[in-house]
Amino acid sequence: MDRNQATSGTLLGLFVGSGCSALIYEVVWFQQLGLVMGASAISLAILLTSFMGGMCLGSLALPRVISARFHPLRVYAALELLIGVFGLIALWSLPAVGQLYWSLGLGTNDLWMRSAVALVVLLPPTVLMGATLPAMARWVETSREGLSRLGLFYGANTFGAVLGSLLAGLYLLPQYDVATATCVAAGINAAVALIAVLAAQSSPYTAAVASSEPTLIASGRKTNVIGFVIGLSGLTALGAEVIWTRLLGLLLGPTAYTFSIVLAVFLLGLGIGSSVGAMLGRRISSPGRALAACQLLLLLAIPYSAFVIGSVLPRWLAWHPADQSAWLRISLDVARTLVALLPATCLWGASFPLAVAAAADEQTDNGLMVGKLYFCNTLGAIIGAIGISLIAIPTWGSQRAEQCLVIIAGVAGLVMLGYLAFADRTTLAFKPRLALIAGLACLCPIAMLVVPTVPRGLLAFGHNIESWDKIREFHYVSEGVDSTVVVATSTIGNRCFHISGKVEATTSMIDMRTQRMLGHLPALSHKAPRTALVVGCGSGMTAGSLLLHPSIERVVICEMESSVINAARENFAIQNYGVLNDPRTQIVVDDARHFLATTKETFDVITTDPIHPWVKGAASLYTTEFFDLCRKHLNRGGVVAQWIPLYESNEAAVKCELATFIEAFPFATIWSGQTRQKGYDAVAIGSMESTCDPAVVVRNVLSNSQVGQSFIEVEIESAETLQHMFAAYGCDLKSWLKDAQINHDYNLRLQYLAGLTPDGQIEQKMIDKIAGATAVDSLSASRRE
Repeated sequence: MDRNQATSGTLLGLFVGSGCSALIYEVVWFQQLGLVMGASAISLAILLTSFMGGMCLGSLALPRVISARFHPLRVYAALELLIGVFGLIALWSLPAVGQLYWSLGLGTNDLWMRSAVALVVLLPPTVLMGATLPAMARWVETSREGLSRLGLFYGANTFGAVLGSLLAGLYLLPQYDVATATCVAAGINAAVALIAVLAAQSSPYTAAVASSEPTLIASGRKTNVIGFVIGLSGLTALGAEVIWTRLLGLLLGPTAYTFSIVLAVFLLGLGIGSSVGAMLGRRISSPGRALAACQLLLLLAIPYSAFVIGSVLPRWLAWHPADQSAWLRISLDVARTLVALLPATCLWGASFPLAVAAAADEQTDNGLMVGKLYFCNTLGAIIGAIGISLIAIPTWGSQRAEQCLVIIAGVAGLVMLGYLAFADRTTLAFKPRLALIAGLACLCPIAMLVVPTVPRGLLAFGHNIESWDKIREFHYVSEGVDSTVVVATSTIGNRCFHISGKVEATTSMIDMRTQRMLGHLPALSHKAPRTALVVGCGSGMTAGSLLLHPSIERVVICEMESSVINAARENFAIQNYGVLNDPRTQIVVDDARHFLATTKETFDVITTDPIHPWVKGAASLYTTEFFDLCRKHLNRGGVVAQWIPLYESNEAAVKCELATFIEAFPFATIWSGQTRQKGYDAVAIGSMESTCDPAVVVRNVLSNSQVGQSFIEVEIESAETLQHMFAAYGCDLKSWLKDAQINHDYNLRLQYLAGLTPDGQIEQKMIDKIAGATAVDSLSASRRE
């Protein structure tokens, strides 16, 4: 029986399992290494380069290192088994690697060491992952029909990746932790290896006989051209994924669930396209022309996706019911993402198997040919992802970046058509083909101009569609490296500071009150603070409030996105007391966890005001491990302040935030941001040595007229008003918080709890529950006495 027929079903199953485990690892490793190296765009770029670079090396190295005499199924089994072993090693070694890296104390400008850490952890397993497809390429026959089966295997691997993305992002990590997810992935690797070994025993293999005229990959002009084209295809695919993930994150809400959905849908499109491309590859006479057609059709598909994301989906979202369940919202988000991304992703998915089929007639060692094409495709993907995220979007914006991708896709298609035309230039059809190519070249700039602009309402308000038309004037718009930053004046006259499609600060009394409380309360709780660290600049009001305390000598502001600093300096100088131009202020552009882990400096006050915890990655600033870092960098008598959002949340998430903070700082006090029944968040104050006495805080306000005036400006007119804003001692909430989940680095439970209800409006309910829990505990205590 033909070996391609004998085990094709088994091989499809193996590739599904392999793709599933690989995506679980990717999600887990990026989460774990992000905690070690920071979640800034440059750190993520290093991680992506290391991950995909390892796959590049593996695809190129295997055909040159492993002889074709070895049974491909046994080689595949060994690769999968080793991937599982390295996956388990990474799980247990990452904390030690992180501790070693942090102990060096190299500071924020240590890109070479971050790269070394990523390479040490990711290179061994990713090289093995990249080698799996070239290994199995030797199993199929050296013919177009045989290699088209390889396209089906590639598609099966991609479908497995869809399952892995959904399994990790929607179940394993929300319900369990990174250890469980890793063990599941390693178990899949072991099962795949075992099945591959059993299949090898019943499937004899004979290596292909090399041609008397060897055609190594470097010598085949056609293969080199195809490699160039498929490299450009990878560039446009990953570049578009970066742009659309960012825009859909704004539109659907940048939760961990949204990012899992976008990744899964993108992979699903690639899987569907690769399956169709594999079937076309063995049926059509010219796979090369089909490959060119896929690239040229992207001239329509990329503008289509941009139009749907910017104009169609917002109207669809505006109709959604206010009381829909979390899982209904997630299901609808899957459907919306499919509508937006499926056409383009299917075209990219079809391109790789068509490229393999087009190059089939040049090679005798399938591993060499497939490895080269896979290398080119992955290298292009690395260039696209990094170039778009770090250069194109921050420099030109999303629209111009999409226009660049349109031109690159057009170039890829024209190069392929041009090569095919000149390869057959002796025929009568040569001149008509050149005319066709010239006509298609004229379409590229037209397609580029069709790409629509990104609505400014999307950049400012994201998924809050009803607020898009509530902006009177835009003052600052920047699609930064890490976040989108907008400053605008609303129709009611408030100046608003937007980060990642969410309002983070305004000049309204309610918002300014919280910002100033985050600065004043920890400073008032301390006897005489001299140094302070502010995590997250925002509008700068929190950092500026600290400058009003006469003992303050130095304020360090740690902000990941430089555009935030520029926007606050230009638009909120009055409200933040000019803190960003004050000589006592130092600005550190870095992830706060990375800064704290690598600095030796200690502080009297640390105040953290990160973005809402349902935003992917933000929950890492609410974990027990992060609070441990804060404690290690406190001077004796130091105080920590933490923003606790009570809006756009749910009770489980609020309890998780409070319980985690109180566990880290047993002598905690909770302050409500509410006065006159207006307010929607709270501030937690913690210390390791003694409870921050509210009476001391109030007394210290009376001794500082500048601080008192700063409070009066936000409707805290007297010491009595401030006294009434005291909500609870941390110990009074223990009964209410007894069923709360604790947010750890290894589970990031908070981002999954909060991500279920990014539109939840429960602030008054939470304020009442905190007050009720305090009353119950006080009554119980009096009865015990």
